[in-house]
Amino acid sequence: MNFDVFNGDADGIISLIQLRLEKPIESELVTGVKRDIQLLADVNASEGDKVTALDISMEKNTDALCGLLDADVEVFYADHHRSGTIPESDHLDAHIDLDPNTCTALIIDNLLGGKYHLWAITAAYGDNLIAKADELSQQAELTGEQSELLKELGTLINYNGYGASVSDLHFHPAELYLALVKYADPFDVIKDTHSPFYRLRDAYAEDMARAKAISVTESNEFVAIFELPNEAWSKRVSGVYGNYLANSNVNVAHAVLTDNQDDTYMVSLRAPLSNKHGAGDICSQFKTGGGRSAAAGINNLPKSELGHFVDAVTRYYQL
Repeated sequence: MNFDVFNGDADGIISLIQLRLEKPIESELVTGVKRDIQLLADVNASEGDKVTALDISMEKNTDALCGLLDADVEVFYADHHRSGTIPESDHLDAHIDLDPNTCTALIIDNLLGGKYHLWAITAAYGDNLIAKADELSQQAELTGEQSELLKELGTLINYNGYGASVSDLHFHPAELYLALVKYADPFDVIKDTHSPFYRLRDAYAEDMARAKAISVTESNEFVAIFELPNEAWSKRVSGVYGNYLANSNVNVAHAVLTDNQDDTYMVSLRAPLSNKHGAGDICSQFKTGGGRSAAAGINNLPKSELGHFVDAVTRYYQL
C-alpha cells in the first residue's frame, strides 16, 4: 500500500503534484491544514508499504518516522524544515535541504530534472520565495505577466492551507491536490474557468481586504505585531497576510496573531526578508512552535507569554 503524506500548503501540494505527474500511483492521501505537521502519526503502514513524506518537519515526526522504519516501511522524505537528527536506515531515502532560499517543491524539481519546472516556480512563489521564484522565472524566459500569474496561483494555493481546522478552508487540501494534479501545466489551471483558481481568487481578495484594515498592534524597529480577531477569515489569511507584510518592509520581522479565544494566540512569524534567519529557532522556544528559518509559527501562544515572544524576536534581530 502507498501513502502520500504532505503539508496542506502550496509547497506540500505542488511537491506531490510533480511526483505524481511523473509517477502516478494509487495512494492514501494524508494531509490537513498547514499547521497540522505531525502527519506521520496518522499513517497506519506495515512491512512492504511505501510512504512519501513531503514538506513536514522531520524533527516533529521523528518518533513516528522511526516507528515506520523499524516496521520495514520504505520512506521517501523530502523537506526544508528543521530535521533534527536524521535516522540511519536502509529504508529511508531522505532529501533534506535547510537553505532558506529553497522549498520542498524545488528539491523535487531538482530530483526530476526540472520536468515540471513551472509547477516548482509556482510553489516557490506560494512559499514566499519571491526573489528566488523571480530568478527562476527569468531563467525560464517567462514574461512579467506569466510570472505574476504563477505568483498569484501559488499564493492562492498557499492561502487555502491556513486555518485552525479543515472547516475553515475553502478546499480540503487533499481535494485541492486532486483537482490540481489533473493539470500538467499550471497555466492550464488559470485557463480553466472552472478550476479552483477562481473561487480562491475571490475569497482571497475579500479576506485580505479585511486584514489590511487592521492597524499595527505593537512595533519597534525590529518587529511589528498585528492582531486579528477570532474569525474564520483571520485564520485563513494569517499566513499570506504575514507574507504580504514581510514584502512591504524587508528590514523588519512581522508577527500576525490570531485570537484563539482560549487565552492563546495562533502566531505566524516572518523573519525580515533582508535577514531570512531565526524564525524557526524563535518559535521553537515556545511549546507549540516550530518552522523554518524564514517563516515559522506557534499554534497556541498563551497571551501571558506575548511579552516574552516580542522580547525573543527583538533580541534575535538586535544582534
